[in-house]
Amino acid sequence: MRRRTSVVAALAVVVPLLTAPAVSAATPRCDTKPIEKALEELRDVGASGISVTVKSPRCGLRNDGVGLADLRTGRKAVGNEHSRIASNTKTWVATVVLQLVGEGRIRLDDSVDDYLPGLIRTEHYDGREITIRQLLQHTSGLPDYLEAPFWEDELAHRWDHFEPMDTVLQALTLPPADTSRPHGFSYSNTNYNLAGLIVTKVTGRGISTEIKERIIKPLGLRHTSWPGDRTTLPEPDLRSYVKRSGKLLDWTEWNVSGSDASGALVSTGADVTTFFTALMSGKLLAPAQLAEMKRTVPDPEERGGSYGLGVERYEHTPGFVTWGHSGFMETGHKLRNAVTDDGQRAVTLLIGSEEFREEKVDSVLRELIRDLR
Repeated sequence: MRRRTSVVAALAVVVPLLTAPAVSAATPRCDTKPIEKALEELRDVGASGISVTVKSPRCGLRNDGVGLADLRTGRKAVGNEHSRIASNTKTWVATVVLQLVGEGRIRLDDSVDDYLPGLIRTEHYDGREITIRQLLQHTSGLPDYLEAPFWEDELAHRWDHFEPMDTVLQALTLPPADTSRPHGFSYSNTNYNLAGLIVTKVTGRGISTEIKERIIKPLGLRHTSWPGDRTTLPEPDLRSYVKRSGKLLDWTEWNVSGSDASGALVSTGADVTTFFTALMSGKLLAPAQLAEMKRTVPDPEERGGSYGLGVERYEHTPGFVTWGHSGFMETGHKLRNAVTDDGQRAVTLLIGSEEFREEKVDSVLRELIRDLR
């Protein structure tokens, strides 16, 4: 769902690194120093708990944790926690859409009206003039449904069920988004709920089923799920905390059905990492579709970043490119991740706090992905 905000300082304890995968004498050994340094720095960012997953050729896949996954019980974060991955879901949805493009069932430059005729036809919006590409790239001009007055009371609809169509219709009552930015970029969750509806129209199955059959099952992701109306997380969970009126509140339980294709998925750091490394290494999309995904426009909302089809791109230093998709859920859960252009190195951070030193976390993420071997 939303990609940003800020939050709570709380306890932080670095959990010892798990045992690294066995290597032969002829294999270069894993250098754990960058990981240890990153964990030490994350201890001071003010988050209650952080689930950390890294992957690299020498170190393989490693799970670690900082702080507490549950402040009430004192359970430490160790890296295997389930969390809401929020807008990181968008990359999974874009992957499904691009697979359908590769199968000739969707064309990126078709209009929304080609698939959902008559749905978008108001004073300000016309589905005949909005393409699938624009939905995935946030250049459609459609406003974010979360800007509707209906959502101003944070807790009023915490337990309610919503269909994706409900959110689209809410958005159509709002004034146009600010498209004065370069290329008309304006981040909107409405775009992806619409994309999910188009997938359903084309395949006859919900976006949750398509993600399961096309991504979760083939990659063997045993800890990724679509919650539907389930308000709890699978155990072990990463509890999430927000601060309101000076009080620290646990908002982990929530009905996020309205998020749908814009941010409903639940996963672990290991599963998110496996998905993104498979995606960037060409295991989920044909070269033509992966190239389309990586065609970007400037994203003025992200410092130095640009946006493709469901992915955020950063060039931290000349020639060093990473991909990912940040996420923020109203529960307080946040996500940061980065994967190298070849899919060989990856870092995923699941964060159980709405407020923390975000610039510091982003800096640690950049340094770690750069230094992994």
